[in-house]
Amino acid sequence: MPHSYEELRTAAFDVLARRVRVAYDPSQYRHLTIGVATALLERDAPIKQQHHSVSPRDASLESEDANTFLEVFWDLFRQGIITLGLDDSNPEFPWFHLTALGERVVAGEDAYFVHDVSGYEKRIVKEIPKIDPVTLLYLKEALQTFRSGCVLSATVMLGVATEHTFLLLMEAIDRSTTHQTTFASVSKERTILQKVNKFRHILEQQTKALPSEVKEDLDTNFSGILSIIRNFRNQSGHPSGKIIDREQAYILLQLFPPYCKKMHQLMDFYA
Repeated sequence: MPHSYEELRTAAFDVLARRVRVAYDPSQYRHLTIGVATALLERDAPIKQQHHSVSPRDASLESEDANTFLEVFWDLFRQGIITLGLDDSNPEFPWFHLTALGERVVAGEDAYFVHDVSGYEKRIVKEIPKIDPVTLLYLKEALQTFRSGCVLSATVMLGVATEHTFLLLMEAIDRSTTHQTTFASVSKERTILQKVNKFRHILEQQTKALPSEVKEDLDTNFSGILSIIRNFRNQSGHPSGKIIDREQAYILLQLFPPYCKKMHQLMDFYA
């Protein structure tokens, strides 16, 4: 059965990060495909057959997987994870090596690996088990468009996920018989910005009553991050002519998880 693009991509990162024992150094395309095939064999084999009869040296991708992996490889190149050539003696394809960005990525230096949609999703779902499926849908769309180089679209989708999470918090409070009255004026505001500002003003008066884990970094992970993402989202979503560069969008994708986690802590407290 053919593997998905994401499965092949994840296997490639496992090989490049040396998380899988392979027969050949993944420094040229053919050797990388053998490594990916080995990683998939180890993952797909039943527990009792982990030591399968196929030697890592003989592993190979099925025809359909090979075609899909060719796309994965060149996407990694376009995204700056790998670059062509090994050294002066081998400066061209099929040789390749990790870029400085690629080295940081496979080393796991990024808290949230935005170049790996499935990995990012698994990490955020693990940290925020109650994350709403709609929020996750827009977040994954932001990741996929960012990975494809559509930075403006990624920023807009991330802004939608950010605002949706805030609105879920307000819905949770509106259902609360204990806290609904305190925040009733928030729902009367017309725009999302007015709602956020009103909520923030009331929340400041409630800070002392919050548990320490909710209070910790509240201003940074709620007010600060929400404002940053909304500002960039508005710049991207309206024909202002302002360009959001890739590095800025990358940072925003890293900022969303701590913001979302803080919002869900507030939801749990005010529910």
